[in-house]
Amino acid sequence: MTSFFLFLSSAFKWSFGFFDFAGNFLNWVLFFVASALFTYWCYVLITTLGNNKDKEYFSPTEGHHPYYDPKIHSKKTK
Repeated sequence: MTSFFLFLSSAFKWSFGFFDFAGNFLNWVLFFVASALFTYWCYVLITTLGNNKDKEYFSPTEGHHPYYDPKIHSKKTK
C-alpha cells in the first residue's frame, strides 16, 4: 500500500510541475499577443491619427447612430 501512495505522490508532483510549465507557457503566449495588439494600436494611432491627420479622418458611422434620437426619446405619450 505504501508503494501505491508513493506512486500517487509522484504522479501529483509531476502533474503540478506540468501545470506550472503550462501556466508559464500560456502567460508568455498571452504576453506576446497583448504586446502585439498594443504595438498595432499605437501604430494605428500614430499613422492614421497623428500629425493632425485626424482632421482628414472620415468616420463611416458618424451621424448614423446618434446618442439621442428624438424619434425614440420623446416626452409625448401615446
